[in-house]
Amino acid sequence: MPVPWFLLSLALGRNPVVLSLERVVGPQDTARCSPGLSCHLWDGDVLCLPGSLESAPGPVLVPTRLQTELVLRCHEETDCDLCVRVAVHLAVHGYWGDPDKEEKFRRAADPELEEPRNVSLQAHVVLSFQAYPTAHCVLLEVQVPAALVQPGQSVGSVVFDCFEAALGAEVQIWSYTQPRYQKELNLTQQLPALPWLNVSADGKDVRLVLDVSEEQRFGLSLYWNQAQGPIKPWWHSNLTGPQTITLNHTDLVPCLCIQVWPLEPDSVRTSICPFKEDPRAHRNLWRATRLQLLPPRGWRLEAPCSLPAEATLCWQALDGGPCLPLVPPLPRENVTVNKVLEFPLLKGHPNVCVQVSTWEKIQLQECLWADSLGPLKDDMLLVETRGPQDNGSLCALEPSGCTPLLSRASTRAARLGEQLLQDVQSGQCLQLWDNDLGALWACPMDKYIHQRWVLVWLACLLLAAVLFLLRLLKMNHVKAAARSRAALLLYSADDASFERLVGALASALCQLPLRVAVDLWSRRDLSAQGALAWFHAQRRQTLQEGGVVVLLFSPGAVALCREWLQDATSAPRAHGPHDAFAASLSCVLPDFLQGRAPGRYVGAYFDKLLPADAVPALFRSVPVFSLPSQLPDFLGTLQGPAAPRPRRLAERAEQVSRALQPALDSCFRPPGTGRGMGPEAGDRT
Repeated sequence: MPVPWFLLSLALGRNPVVLSLERVVGPQDTARCSPGLSCHLWDGDVLCLPGSLESAPGPVLVPTRLQTELVLRCHEETDCDLCVRVAVHLAVHGYWGDPDKEEKFRRAADPELEEPRNVSLQAHVVLSFQAYPTAHCVLLEVQVPAALVQPGQSVGSVVFDCFEAALGAEVQIWSYTQPRYQKELNLTQQLPALPWLNVSADGKDVRLVLDVSEEQRFGLSLYWNQAQGPIKPWWHSNLTGPQTITLNHTDLVPCLCIQVWPLEPDSVRTSICPFKEDPRAHRNLWRATRLQLLPPRGWRLEAPCSLPAEATLCWQALDGGPCLPLVPPLPRENVTVNKVLEFPLLKGHPNVCVQVSTWEKIQLQECLWADSLGPLKDDMLLVETRGPQDNGSLCALEPSGCTPLLSRASTRAARLGEQLLQDVQSGQCLQLWDNDLGALWACPMDKYIHQRWVLVWLACLLLAAVLFLLRLLKMNHVKAAARSRAALLLYSADDASFERLVGALASALCQLPLRVAVDLWSRRDLSAQGALAWFHAQRRQTLQEGGVVVLLFSPGAVALCREWLQDATSAPRAHGPHDAFAASLSCVLPDFLQGRAPGRYVGAYFDKLLPADAVPALFRSVPVFSLPSQLPDFLGTLQGPAAPRPRRLAERAEQVSRALQPALDSCFRPPGTGRGMGPEAGDRT
């Protein structure tokens, strides 16, 4: 569909030269010639096939220059398309043969034949036009009268109206004759862009601003315009203007293009590629490029855009240093992205690597088949050069250059030159490449190293490392035994009998050994600091020392937890000045809600005081043990890495169980003999 006239006037109106664009009325293409020439435009498109160069049989017409002009092709007064008018300037190219010989041959063959220099010329001139995503070719037939045929002289021009194109498009025009007697002419032109599509940078982001009316519906597409292969869509959306779209600067690559078109049938699409010269885009392109090696000898450079780079093979020595290029004898190759290429090798070797480089530096390097062939080898690469009389020479590729094997240089290859030459002749070296000009050989160097001494030294070092590790383990074990693990015990003081049970448990845990902190033993500090401050200090010290916080659940503790969980925004009820459990919930609950509790907290409850399902689900993200039935597991978790063997742990659990039994019996005293524990004992309302 034609571009609306107001968009053309917006795009072209600021240019005083473009204001007077000529208008071409009607949809038909036309052709006209300069005075003295006759021309004819063939109907329909023709194939855009230049064909191969041919020798001119004599004087022929050839295009010498292309000239373009923007015009408007209008279907109605305000319904116009931007159109490119092309003028092709023509000249006579070539000469007849020697005049004397030509004269004799002409008269012998046909005495009535005209003079060659008085013959008119005719040519078929092709114009090829490309503007993404369309291509169009036309054929012009031009005839020059004999009076204007002067070799080497211009004869005039032919003008074609016209090729339609979108605003902001990049157009390419070629011209040649059929048959083709010289290289085709070509011309590239960037048409004016729409002013309502603006690209601007905002810090690390890039903004695409589309300033159109609120009713205007349009399509927007971002794509990678790959020179090698079809375009690759990246993002597409149908929008209603105006719009501002933000791109991250890491998404920019040189071939990222923007295409905009109104959502109307047969609409003209406008494309721009604004990041071709952006340094950030070129840096991002190399960051996004991946060099993929494909066994047995294939490789592919994966990139969103074409790359002006070369690839070559190099040799990476085991002792480090730069990868030494194998050029010559192997050639450099221009890189074609996203295409599988083959290495000119007979055999694979882990020390052979691929380098992709620009004129500035090496950008990428990968060693061949590192996964399948294993690590680098201590091999020496020998380069064989062959002369015309089958006389060849061998040199070893080293960082200092290619060292001749039979030389007096002070390198490793020179010292072992005779042995390496014998290895090549006896077939002990692997041939990597071979042709008429030379070959590449990889020769193992292991046998020239005192392997036995190396193994002895390695065994000694390994033994020393094992002994040192055992000593460290022993020291750590002694240190762990000398400094027992810290444990902070938190509970709800439901009644006096339960506090006695907690005191008995704390005293028993101190015999493991564990360093136990419990508010029963710190009443003075609690009174001086307050329950919340005391808990904060104990919790910080316990966790800093790698200890653990033990939550001892009882009916009263469960009731407090549910009270906090059901209404976390309301203030908690007042509790006793020594109730550290109530004060600690403001810090304990966030740890569980934010997933920081595992590894820091452990839960426990007594079998007969609380059913297993009474512990809130939130606290089951950490281990919760039933006492005294799960005492061995509970003690093992508390002691952590310093826990004794299972048999010793069972003995300690039995000791703790016996210590708890009197206090447990007092908690479950029959009704009427004193205050006992039960679910109602924790009701503190």
